[in-house]
Order: sequence, then C-alpha cells, then structure tokens
Amino acid sequence: MNVNEPLLAPCGLYCGVCGVYYATRDGNEKFLEKLLGVYQGKIPGLEHLTTEEIKCDGCGSDRVSIFCRVCAIKDCTQKKGFSGCHECDDFPCSHIDAFPMPVGKRVILRAIPYWREHGTEKWVADEEARYHCPQCDHTLFRGAKRCNACKVPVDLD
Repeated sequence: MNVNEPLLAPCGLYCGVCGVYYATRDGNEKFLEKLLGVYQGKIPGLEHLTTEEIKCDGCGSDRVSIFCRVCAIKDCTQKKGFSGCHECDDFPCSHIDAFPMPVGKRVILRAIPYWREHGTEKWVADEEARYHCPQCDHTLFRGAKRCNACKVPVDLD
C-alpha cells in the first residue's frame, strides 16, 4: 500500500476520510459552508471564520485548515519529535481531553491505540475501509450521520 503522508494527522484523525479534505479536494464550496456551520455551532469564537480558512489538503500538507495550524496536539508531537500520538507513552493526555469536537475525540481514542498496535499501513487501510455506507458502499466522511447517496442513517465513528 502506498501511504499518502500529508494525510497522516498526528492526532489519529486520518485526513483521508475528513469532510473538509473531501470538500477542498473536490472544490465543493457548498459542503465547505455546511461544515463551517457545524464547527461554528460546536466551537465558540468562530463566528467570523470563512470557508477559505478551513480549506485543507491534509495535516501534513502546505495548505492546512485553521484548526490544524493552531493544533496543540500537532505542536506537541512536533516538539517531542514524534510523527503522531501513537508514538507517545503519555497518550491520552490533556490535549486529547481538551479536544473540542466530541466525534473527533472519540475517533482519536479509538484510532491511536489501533495505529500503535497495527502500524501505519493497516491503520490507513482500515480507516479508508471503515467510511463506506453499509447499505450502498458509497464513500463517506468521518462524522457522517447519513449516507448522502442512499440516505440510510450511519454511525461509523
């Protein structure tokens, strides 16, 4: 398997299944606006944020969302010389405890131990395989509550 390194987020939120990444990659401004509304509804102080500020090509790319630019988890792993939390004996830590998005925090707590145990290639392959509709096999993004193809409710996180 060929791993796309810029999609490896240190926190374990694999960027290859991120809605913001999908919307940026596909130039889907309408989806970016919807995602921006979700963030604005969950994280205080984002009222003036624009879709341009959340566009992202992956945590390890040159264009990262505002969230990844100011991420305490990313800063922590870089300071420790780790590629991710899966290499850190202090996981989970206060940075994880303070993660502002409940779905993201739940995924981090699931993904990091899995990444640590199975390695990068298997973790990536399994994250990519996880986010498909069980009804129609349409590709979904992390946090999706309903398949946008067949409309069946999903809970894959």
